[in-house]
Amino acid sequence: MNPYEKIKELTKQNGISVRELEKRLGYSNGYFSKWKNVSPNSDGLAKVADYFGVSVDYLLGREEKTSLAEKHGVFAFDGDPVTNEEVEFLKSVLAAKRAAENK
Repeated sequence: MNPYEKIKELTKQNGISVRELEKRLGYSNGYFSKWKNVSPNSDGLAKVADYFGVSVDYLLGREEKTSLAEKHGVFAFDGDPVTNEEVEFLKSVLAAKRAAENK
């Protein structure tokens, strides 16, 4: 599976379109579809990996999907791995805190 197919899979799992992901990451329409035939650049891969909480190696098909939290041994108080959704929530809380501090 190429990186574009991985992105399509991840966007579907997260209930957004590839176009919506392009908008959220500041890319033009069709940016990711070029990855069907052209090797992606490292900046683009890193942004997508960070957005979904997966590794660049996962996007390149070099490893199975695991959340970065699981890969790095981050666990919640109940002993279960922190989900990607929980990581994104925490990121949004921290961003809001920083924005409030900068006012």
